Amino acid sequence: MDLIKTPKVDNVKLLERYKVRQSSVGTLYLTTTHLIFVDAAGKREVWILHMHMAAIDRLPLTTGGSPLQLRCKDFRCVTFVIPKDRECQDIYESLMDLSRPASIDALYAFHFTLPAGQKSYGWDMYDTQTEYLRMGIPNELWVLTSMNRDYELCDTYPRDLYVPATATTPILVGSSKFRSRGRLPALSYLHRDNQAAICRCSQPLAGFSARCVEDEQMLHAILRANPSSKFLYVVDTRPKINAMANKAAGKGYENENFYSDIKFQFLGIENIHVMRNGLQKLIDVCELKNPSMNSFLSSIEASGWLKHIKSVIDTSVFIVNAVRNGISVLVHCSDGWDRTAQTCSLASLMLDPYYRTIQGFQALIEKEWLSFGHKFTDRCGFLGSGDAKEVSPVFTQFVECVWQIMQQFPCAFQFNERFLITIHDHSFSCQFGTFIGNCEKDRVDLRLSERTYSLWGYISRHMNEFLNPLYKKEYEVQHPVVVPDTSPQCVRFWKGMYNRYETGIHSREHITDILGAAKDHSDSLEDHIRLLEKRITQICKVLGKSEETIQKKLDGFLSMESLDGYLAGHIEEPLPEKVAKDVAVNGSLETSPDDSPQRSDDSTQHSDDSSQRDKDHKDKINHIKSDRESGFDEASSTMSRSGVDEVASQMSKSGIEEGVGTMESSMLSGGMETLTLDQLLLELQSVAVDWRSFRQVHTCTCATPFDCFTKKFHCWKCGDVFCMRCIAKSIPLPGHYSRRPVPVCRPCYKEIRHSPSMEFPPGYTPPTNSS
Repeated sequence: MDLIKTPKVDNVKLLERYKVRQSSVGTLYLTTTHLIFVDAAGKREVWILHMHMAAIDRLPLTTGGSPLQLRCKDFRCVTFVIPKDRECQDIYESLMDLSRPASIDALYAFHFTLPAGQKSYGWDMYDTQTEYLRMGIPNELWVLTSMNRDYELCDTYPRDLYVPATATTPILVGSSKFRSRGRLPALSYLHRDNQAAICRCSQPLAGFSARCVEDEQMLHAILRANPSSKFLYVVDTRPKINAMANKAAGKGYENENFYSDIKFQFLGIENIHVMRNGLQKLIDVCELKNPSMNSFLSSIEASGWLKHIKSVIDTSVFIVNAVRNGISVLVHCSDGWDRTAQTCSLASLMLDPYYRTIQGFQALIEKEWLSFGHKFTDRCGFLGSGDAKEVSPVFTQFVECVWQIMQQFPCAFQFNERFLITIHDHSFSCQFGTFIGNCEKDRVDLRLSERTYSLWGYISRHMNEFLNPLYKKEYEVQHPVVVPDTSPQCVRFWKGMYNRYETGIHSREHITDILGAAKDHSDSLEDHIRLLEKRITQICKVLGKSEETIQKKLDGFLSMESLDGYLAGHIEEPLPEKVAKDVAVNGSLETSPDDSPQRSDDSTQHSDDSSQRDKDHKDKINHIKSDRESGFDEASSTMSRSGVDEVASQMSKSGIEEGVGTMESSMLSGGMETLTLDQLLLELQSVAVDWRSFRQVHTCTCATPFDCFTKKFHCWKCGDVFCMRCIAKSIPLPGHYSRRPVPVCRPCYKEIRHSPSMEFPPGYTPPTNSS
């Protein structure tokens, strides 16, 4: 709090880059973590995290006050016009200190807390040995070495290193000494079918003539670990002129005269300084006001950003094609933690469908970026004491490359665009400890798993926000490898990232959100229908109808007239009283003589054209199958299924049984449980048949405004639209057959929770959606 001189300023005008004519006047609040603007009506809030602030500038004085402009790492640009110059200066100085902490312990993650969240949750979702075991390692060709257990061989590498089985200790030590920063060749990915490997390292300390026998033996060991390949590709991701310039500094690249059986390839990805300048030029293009088509397109090309994206994907495609042809590849750049991380991770993503799932993508980031030492603290500019020349959008480029591939293969990825943007933004936010530190050793020394929360835990709790409704599991079999087309016309400008706050250029609703809502609605109705079919079966059995008649009724072959007669005669009398009366007299429910002939006549009447309806029914079945085969089956629901088994087991202990047999026996035998009219009405009323459209829904009931990238949620009971904070909990609905927890709004949750027909065991707590 010592850094905050002026915690509150009134009559502040908010000028947004894309809403100059729609300025808002309100109050500006400065906290230790956020700058918060609340308009005068209290209907709009703008929260800006200090760690997201990339540039803070005081603009020239105006008649309205002192403008303070903020440019953020999530590509937001806003200007606050503060009435008094002294207050503006105080806010400016406070933000300069708060957005650039002096020490790593002052980062937001070490002070961020959740009401009911365990800090350990999410940190154990990735394990290096488990990930390599999935690839079939260790085996007779690749082994786990213990030489880096205490980070003595290379302090920027993970402690678990996988190397060729024939690589002896002297070879590993000698190769490490000959490589920049000690980053010797290590296994990144192994293709299980042809044993082709992707390995990564840093540049050799070759200079103009130096050589290292142990390093040469190390590369030959990698080659021999792939028996089907006669040579090894060595991919230098840098432009050749850059690699040659490094020779003058005693570094450089491998001399092909010393390394036999290798083929060398330069692939021309520019260095971090060129990438930083390219992103700044792209941001300048995005800030143009009313640009012409020519100026916009020419400025995009002049920035070179899309050319850089294409070069990264081109290099990754080269690696993929080599591995598909059974040739192992060794990848390096200068130090092996920027361009090498980009290309190795993208190549693995294209080769392995596991990495195109949410869990797999998290494992990919853990393995290639966090464990192998991408310098997030330096590249993202977390600390004020850091070198500004070390900041570079390397990880931003990787995220965009994944998005570019997703545009060409929309059904191959389990996650959506929001997932990528969330990971990108939190790599800068420091709200979670996942991306803090420059290497694995830094994170161990900082005890991040004990002191901070994991981003993967947050994503796990909000899984339904990040699922792609177009994802098809069969892609793993039909298209295990995805190779994007890198033609210039296939590389797009990502307005969802760089122009996300320019609401006028985006569609009102994202197509994946609309499809996801339609999928959830369909799942809810299907689950409800299953329960209704069960109840119809029970009632028909009570009425003494045959199994054949019941099945025809459920298949839609018979009209509802046969039941209308019974219901018309008893609708005035509550069903529970009738049930209780019959059970008391006869011990079981039986149909009256007047009801049976009516049912029998109906069956006879409809049996004449049953053959034609059988054919129609088969057509319906085939149509349903085709829907499910296309990926829209219950198993691919956009709702997270976590916790369903636990809820079902707890409910079964409390006496709520699933299956027709249990309910039937209790009804027909006059046992302890009876199906009441109140219960039927509750089941019918607890599931929303119609869901409100997202269209024209601009604010939540709590007055939170929706923008084009804010996820909207449906309450599965009332069908209304809410924000994430108002969809607070998940709970099983009485009208669903599966009794799996689904999201509901707060009022509906209270109503269901206190329903007399809903039984929960003592201590049972439905899962929450909030973090």
